[in-house]
Amino acid sequence: MKLDDVKKLHQKKYRTQFGHYLVEGEHLILELQKAAKSQVNLANTTLYVTQEYQDWANQLDMNANIVTINQKQMSQISNTKTPQGIIACVPLPDLSATQVPAKRLLNERCIYLHEVQDPGNLGTILRTLAWFGHFRLLLSANSVDPFNPKVVRASMGAIFHVSIEQDVELSDLQNRFNKFAYLDMQGTPVNSAQFADHECYLFGNEARGVPSEALSACKADAFTIKGNGSIDSLNLASAVNICVYQLSI
Repeated sequence: MKLDDVKKLHQKKYRTQFGHYLVEGEHLILELQKAAKSQVNLANTTLYVTQEYQDWANQLDMNANIVTINQKQMSQISNTKTPQGIIACVPLPDLSATQVPAKRLLNERCIYLHEVQDPGNLGTILRTLAWFGHFRLLLSANSVDPFNPKVVRASMGAIFHVSIEQDVELSDLQNRFNKFAYLDMQGTPVNSAQFADHECYLFGNEARGVPSEALSACKADAFTIKGNGSIDSLNLASAVNICVYQLSI
């Protein structure tokens, strides 16, 4: 890929067009290296490095194409004010390999996010799902792109370790799952035994939540995170994180 095209990967339409996204910085590159050992498509990564990172990149146990560029070029393709000097151009996951499975994997639960907008929230959620494992992430249309540079950075490498499905319609969920759960102030506490007895957990947009008609259609059960404070809601990522922890103990 030409360097001029790499610059364009900060925009979703070009990520889709070229089938690649950008990963920047030492920590993320090391997480990419780990994931590439088991994910064949990641082996087709290209590393763009400044001269200072040449030796570091050459020592990676990763069959990547390494391209050395100067500081000015690095600044042009970087999404940060002070680039570290190493950026990977990574193939997007093969959509044909992440289509809806015939049935859920053993012990796998699904977290569905409806029109989530905040990159930081999504990155944090990905990080939590990767930490606990056995979770699949379903994203509705009109959600932030999980391969947005801000999401990738906030995920701290979790983007490589979580199965993600995009553009999943609420109306299609009933064909895949039998039992749904969602959060509501008047629901049953999430630390009850019933909370774990579900297949898909629905979380809504940061401001609007999950549409009430969809909750009715899914016959979703309401649960709540009990608190003792004076505010009336939790940050989306915090709510998901608490629920995922509860499902993992």
